[in-house]
Amino acid sequence: MDKPQPLSQTREQITTIDNDILSLLAKRRDLSLEVARSKEVDVRPVRDTQREKELLARLVQKGREQGLDPHFVVQLYQSIIEDSVLNQQAYLHGRANPETQKQQYCVAYLGARGSYSFLAANRYCQRRQVEMIDLGCQNFDEIVQAVESGHADYGFLPIENTSSGSINEVYDVLQHTSLAIVGETTIEVGHCLLGKAEAQSGKIHTIYAHPQPISQCSRYLARHPGIRLEYCASSAEAMEKVQLSDDPGVAAIGSAEGGALYQLEALEQGLANQKVNQSRFIVVSRKAVDVPEQLPAKCTLIMATGQKPGALVEALLVLKANNLNMSKLESRPIPGTPWEEMFYLDIDANLNSAPMQTALKELERITRFVKVLGCYPSESVKPTQLSNHQLLIEPDTLKQQQQQADTETEPKRHSRAFKQLTSPLQVKHLCLDGSQRAALVQFALPQTTTGLDNLAKELKSSGVQGIIFDGAGRHTDTATRLAAAARVLDQFQLVTIVAIEQEAQLSQLAPFADILLLRGNQMFNQDLLEQAGRLNTPLILERNSMASLEEWLASADVILGAGNQQLLLCDAGVSAFHHQAGGTLDLASLVELKEVSHLPVLVNPSYAVAPEALSRQVHAIVKLGADGLVLDLDTLPQALVRQMAAQIHN
Repeated sequence: MDKPQPLSQTREQITTIDNDILSLLAKRRDLSLEVARSKEVDVRPVRDTQREKELLARLVQKGREQGLDPHFVVQLYQSIIEDSVLNQQAYLHGRANPETQKQQYCVAYLGARGSYSFLAANRYCQRRQVEMIDLGCQNFDEIVQAVESGHADYGFLPIENTSSGSINEVYDVLQHTSLAIVGETTIEVGHCLLGKAEAQSGKIHTIYAHPQPISQCSRYLARHPGIRLEYCASSAEAMEKVQLSDDPGVAAIGSAEGGALYQLEALEQGLANQKVNQSRFIVVSRKAVDVPEQLPAKCTLIMATGQKPGALVEALLVLKANNLNMSKLESRPIPGTPWEEMFYLDIDANLNSAPMQTALKELERITRFVKVLGCYPSESVKPTQLSNHQLLIEPDTLKQQQQQADTETEPKRHSRAFKQLTSPLQVKHLCLDGSQRAALVQFALPQTTTGLDNLAKELKSSGVQGIIFDGAGRHTDTATRLAAAARVLDQFQLVTIVAIEQEAQLSQLAPFADILLLRGNQMFNQDLLEQAGRLNTPLILERNSMASLEEWLASADVILGAGNQQLLLCDAGVSAFHHQAGGTLDLASLVELKEVSHLPVLVNPSYAVAPEALSRQVHAIVKLGADGLVLDLDTLPQALVRQMAAQIHN
């Protein structure tokens, strides 16, 4: 056996290769800007998805010849393509707005250097290759005032987070300013426990943090109930307090990058509830900007619909009639007018496009108030995907089924063309017939039934009709636990629903359930869908957070085609960003679902909506025609769950 070369020599070779890779990536980026200059002349769209697919397919094949995994190649080049797209967009947007082209921007943001707002602003300026003069502010009002007064060119406002949801204070500020939204950016939020070099994570007794990171790291903090929390105005303030303290038992929650500015080290990483945690920021300025037609654009507007039945649905149908996609819907109370709300909408369209102009005129006619807050380039770059066949992992049988589906001319089984009236569902005391709504509550299957009877009684009195037991298949004594729990629920006329997370659990748990809930992570599992379709047990199909409406309904058709017609759909949120595991409620899809499908639809807002906004969102869910609500008792306070369960019946 040949003796390997010295480790130091191998590492030097790797370093040389890494330097070459970086040099080539920089050259590739320069060439992508040449592409942007060409597109500026020819007025062609920034993205050519067909070319991207051809590029990925060629690279996958080339990589396979050199022993590289296809998924690795696709993931790598998706990031490279995203960087290229965003740089081309920044160039073309700057060319269309020459008055914004400066050597430096003064940017107002929340906190001080090292805060997440600072990192977002810095990234925005770096992509545009301008120097940033930073202006740290104490609150959102101060940011807006700095821009309104001319002390800052731009203001950065965090608008939503994939873990904690929308930031309501920012929406409230937007109601009362004349500033225009001119851009957006999204950053990864890697929450770390930051302390001094001599600190030990096991000896931390006090944590300084902004309320948003505290909310986003609630599960980590719940595992350390002895640690005292100190709220700060920003993550930067939290890190500064730790830096100035002589106590090694204090720490802050913030980013490793920001902590380095305060000589702090990451004692623990990955504190956020979700593995992928991102924050989206909007950029506000005194003057609106023009968005070239070849750039993907987003419009944000606010409207008040008035207090008449179906007013919100009527407004949303205007968007559908003009083929406009609504990517976000948020409601906030109107000060001084109790029980009335202002709605914020993000629409994927250019303000100057004919469909958007037509929709605005119609909305002006049917609403009490409507105002465009801004039109700006969208930085949500949806990654180009290759099919399983192109990755050479698609089974021949699945390919044949897809080809057969592509040539199918009969109405889809989920569609109103197949069945005009909404399909009723009757399970024990739970009845969904289009005139009633269901309230379901989910929580982890308890170890014993001690206290379950009292909880069941309280939930029943609030209008809850069924309990979803989560994680049932993870225990060795599942059968005993489920049987005992089901007997308790039956005493209170509550339906027993069991969540299925793996294919093997289907036959194991079905005998103990009145209804089976197929989790979203199994939505693409063809074998599981067909097996479930052959059961006589009613089913709930949860939407995968990365699935389109069409993919969700296609999975439903697999179940219906196998024979089981007792099917409910459940939407627990879709990804707001392309790397996200779960994010915002897709209320636009709810409207479309009720129009195109006869299947009853449940909505689970537990993961996508902050607790303080839940009441307003449930109000919107009911108004949009949902057939029921699912609430997670493990993540929401019991009093709030009972309140929302009662609200859906009112």
